[in-house]
Amino acid sequence: MKKELHPKNYRLVVFKDLNNGTQFLTKSTVASDETVKWEDGNEYPLISVHISSASHPFFTGQEKMIDIEGRVDRFKARQEAAAKRKEATMSKAKKVRVRKSADTVEESK
Repeated sequence: MKKELHPKNYRLVVFKDLNNGTQFLTKSTVASDETVKWEDGNEYPLISVHISSASHPFFTGQEKMIDIEGRVDRFKARQEAAAKRKEATMSKAKKVRVRKSADTVEESK
């Protein structure tokens, strides 16, 4: 194994989940300027995270539909627009083929 691969500055740090306010104490090397007083009366560095095992749907078993920006609607609109473009292109191609075949019939007479 490689020597000096892992950092040596592990210390106790409080992680706070911003979704539900859950806090947990663990060891980490992450730097932080904020501190918080923990249940044991000591002050520890505070790291705020947007999601943790306490709020992630995989761990909680609760599925959440998050569609704040209408992503599904935009996707469906793009899909419909692409289908219309494809249909228009195909109809143009058929018209060109019909004209060419009509022209070749007239030329062969």
